[in-house]
Order: sequence, then C-alpha cells, then structure tokens
Amino acid sequence: MKFGMFGGISAVCGDVTGYQTSYEAYIDAVIEAEALGYHGNFVVEHHFTGMGQVSASLNLLTFLAARTSRIRLGTAVVVLPWHNPVLIAEQAATLDLLSGGRFDFGVGKGYRFSEFEGFTIPIEEATERFDEAMTVIRTAWTTQGRFSHHGKRWRFEDILVEPATVQDPHPPFWMAAGRPQSLRDAAEGGYNLLLDQFQTVEVALERLAVYRRALEGAEREWNPMGAAVARALYIAETPSQREAAVAARIRQLTFMNAHGTFRDGKAKSSMVSDQDLVKATEEGVLIGSPEEIIDRLHKLREGGVGYVLLSPQTEGAMRIFAEKIMPAFSS
Repeated sequence: MKFGMFGGISAVCGDVTGYQTSYEAYIDAVIEAEALGYHGNFVVEHHFTGMGQVSASLNLLTFLAARTSRIRLGTAVVVLPWHNPVLIAEQAATLDLLSGGRFDFGVGKGYRFSEFEGFTIPIEEATERFDEAMTVIRTAWTTQGRFSHHGKRWRFEDILVEPATVQDPHPPFWMAAGRPQSLRDAAEGGYNLLLDQFQTVEVALERLAVYRRALEGAEREWNPMGAAVARALYIAETPSQREAAVAARIRQLTFMNAHGTFRDGKAKSSMVSDQDLVKATEEGVLIGSPEEIIDRLHKLREGGVGYVLLSPQTEGAMRIFAEKIMPAFSS
C-alpha cells in the first residue's frame, strides 16, 4: 500500500502576503512529504471561492517539480470543460518534461455549478466539452507530426503540440468519477481512477468494485496503484481532539455539499456526502489514534485499495502518519 497527498491550499487571503504565506507553507509540506517517503501529490483546481483554493494547478506543480526530485505530481483534477485543450496539452507536456516524467494527468468534468456560472459555461455541456477536449489531447500526444481537429467546440488547423511528453505514449490518465456510468467510462477509456474523500468507506469500495468489473469487461488488467482513494486525515488521540475534529469535518462537508448541489436544490454531484454528516465523518475519515487509523486502512486494503491520498487536517499529521502508520503497510 502506498500513500500520497491530496488537496492544496485553502485560506481566506486578504492580500498578496496571505497568499504567499499559504503557498509557501504548502510547498514546504510537499517537500517534507517527499523526504518522508510519500509516493505522490495530487492538487485540486477551483475558482471564485474566496477561500484561496488552488486555481492554477499546472503552474503550482511546475514549481514543485523544480523543488522535488522523486515524488509524483498530479492534478485532481484539471476541469477540461473550462480550458483550451491544446494549451492544456502543451502545459501538461512541459510539466512532464521538466519533472522528468513524474506527472499524473488527472481530469474531470467539474461539479460546482458556481464555477460553471462564473465561466458562463452551461454545466449541462460539461460531458460533451470534456469528451471533445480529451479527444484533442489524446491526438496531440499520440500523433507524429501535425494534425487538425474540426469539432463542435474546438477547431485547430495543421498544428503541432510541443514539447513531447517524457512518459510514453503520454502521462497516465486519471479520471475523477463516482456515478456508475462514469466509473465504467473511466475503465473503458483507459483511465486510472480517482475516488473522492467525501464518501464513506463502504461507498468508496462499492464504486471501486464497479470500476474493477468494468476493467474486466474492457480486458484491462487490475493494478492496485491504478485507483487512488482520497481520505481526510485527523490525528485525534484524546476525546477533546476527536470532538474538535468531527466538528471541523462537519463544517467542511456542509461547505462542500452546498457547492455540489445545483441551484434547483435537487440535482447533486456524486461528490455530495451522506446526508448524515456525523456518519459521513465517522465512516469516511481517517480519524483517531494511529492504531485506529491503521484499522481503517486495513479495511480499505481488504477492499482492494492500494493507493490512499491523504488530506491532512491536523498539525503534523503527515509526519505522524509517516512515522507511526505507514510502516504497518510497508510490506
């Protein structure tokens, strides 16, 4: 079983100094994670929140590529409906080159209606925009020489995407998915799978099982490192620490669920957690003492999970995890 980081910065920043402090702290955390033996780091992409979340993930990862040498660097995810696919192909290939082939290309359709509204892109168009963007990116990374594309949303004429990627034929594709059809699409489309941190362990394992069955149908071999499950991490060794952690998580879930619910109040993203927020916390988060967290991780491993992405929520959590928890899964 291997472990990585997931997320990015999140802070209310009133001026440039606040942003600098938040980004510097995050960069230091990734550098420390590499030294502690973590396998990878996946960064989110969000816009217009006022919470200081990462908006330019490829830029941040390119900077991290220069400050690290071993840890893999991934996006979780680039929301393709908002982007010019050729520019993304060029920027991602540049990151793969500069990192020495350490880039994991995680993509998704997006789920926050407020972000689609901000870009004035109907969320109903997310799937068709995503599909066309991936067609362009796959073509750009697998075509020898120039190519053209004449689609519904994008038209490119006699273009050449540079540089070439270091990884052959391209960086690994990862897809964030939760609905059954999306899970099957990921398996059939050659993607590794990213499972979100907001569902209970039971739901995460059910979704993983759907993906694995679809892999068999697509005649793809199962690789435990080809599916990553994100989990929030709270080291809480006393009752008061646990109480504070549960309360903090419930606040986070309330915020996330609001963003994942469409304006009509009915349509919801697969990212929206169980309505019972205490259950969503107690059965979905790595929370408690190192011994309790080891027990929770054993359940994930028994369900087939080989790669866990940690979103640390308490001070020093990644170091404590590396020293007291990670050794239990080293073999």
